[in-house]
Amino acid sequence: QVQLVESGGGLAQPGGSLRLSCTASGTIFSINTMGWYRQGPGKQRELVAAIVSSGETPYGDSVKGRFTISRDTAKNTTFLQMNSLKPEDTGVYFCNAAITPTYSAHMSGYELDYWGQGTQVTVSS
Repeated sequence: QVQLVESGGGLAQPGGSLRLSCTASGTIFSINTMGWYRQGPGKQRELVAAIVSSGETPYGDSVKGRFTISRDTAKNTTFLQMNSLKPEDTGVYFCNAAITPTYSAHMSGYELDYWGQGTQVTVSS
């Protein structure tokens, strides 16, 4: 079994910064993609940023130039540095990871999708 544990959410003023982290633990052979999604009040869940094992880092259009995703592969951890925060960044931020749990799964070519419990980010003056 795999767990994703997020931390770093909270309250920030417009223009401020927050840093989220997410650590995966459990039965892990490889982590193929780690990323962040968010769900604002009354909105659908949307991609914020992701980091793929190939090095690609897709970002949602609304956060480009303000947010930066990074990853510590050795610690199975991803970080989301959020700068120049806006009230519309408010929402629950969920960590997501596509994980191959075992070597046999790797040889079979499949991976499983996991989600964290979410962390609240509120941007308000």
